[in-house]
Amino acid sequence: MSGDWPPEWDDPEEEFPPGAEQQDATGSTEMGDVRLAEVTAYLASVPAPVMPDAVMSRISAALAAEAGARAGGGTRAEAAPLAGGTPSAAGTTADGDRTLGAPPARARVRRHRGGVKGQHGFRSPSLKVVKAVTSGKATLDVKIVQLVKLLRNGEPVKMSKRSGDFVTLREVVDEVGSDAVRFMMLFRKNDAVLDFDLAKVLEQSKDNPVFYVQYGHARGHSIFRNAREVIPDLPVETVARAAFLVEAAVERLTDPAELGLLRQLALYPRLIDAAATAHEPHRIAFYLYDLASEFHALWTRGRDLPYLRFIITDDAEITKARLALVHGVVSVLASGLGVLGVHAPDEMR
Repeated sequence: MSGDWPPEWDDPEEEFPPGAEQQDATGSTEMGDVRLAEVTAYLASVPAPVMPDAVMSRISAALAAEAGARAGGGTRAEAAPLAGGTPSAAGTTADGDRTLGAPPARARVRRHRGGVKGQHGFRSPSLKVVKAVTSGKATLDVKIVQLVKLLRNGEPVKMSKRSGDFVTLREVVDEVGSDAVRFMMLFRKNDAVLDFDLAKVLEQSKDNPVFYVQYGHARGHSIFRNAREVIPDLPVETVARAAFLVEAAVERLTDPAELGLLRQLALYPRLIDAAATAHEPHRIAFYLYDLASEFHALWTRGRDLPYLRFIITDDAEITKARLALVHGVVSVLASGLGVLGVHAPDEMR
């Protein structure tokens, strides 16, 4: 067989190459320009990973058990795929070690036709293999996520594999920045489809979550800079500032909005623990957006109600207490953004 692999057909978006038909009872398949014999010959030429006999035995037992369970459920039992191989395709090396051979070509085709379902189907045998290889000491956590719909100003970005017109992730990062991509990809649950609008993630508004959270961090640092007119010895460095504000009279924070913000900050440690335990990073993104929203709302109230402003020129004590609150918000926003791999800027223009 000549040329690169895998071979390409005119429309890769089709489930099957043109002229291809499903297998009949004998397992034969006509695949147009791509014939089963050529596929099988190519797969047979790929070196198989060497597996020790003890490991191979555990893998075979795990996969045989699953195949038997599927057969018992009324489904035709087949050799379960394992990282591209099957027990039935196993062989031996010159040294006598067992190997995992390449899978039958028809299994590779079925996996292609199955789309996301094929990925779901691969998860179960993979979990069993990891458990078998590690004697139950390790697990494999496979997260299946929904599609990302790329938009521009609310209109779908047209792409076509046939014409070669598509947008790569690199192009998206180059256009909107890595911070926007990282945050927005995590600003949804795994089972939710993401509408990624290239124009909206660059907006400087509440409708752009990544901007709103980053701006909350930058606004906090802006308050610190302005507060030095009232408290000149307020440190610039984070650790020193925290030590300076540790004795602040936080009991003077009595407004319901201030108390609500304090309660929100107190949730952060448990939120991180829960997100890590459940393997759900979107919880952190949601929390950061809610925290930033409450912080911005409190700042806005201070514009209409002067006594709620963070900086009270004739009351250094309440100013220091509110700066302690701002320091808590800034610290949590920076920590959460860091967990997500997103920058926390001190200034935004």
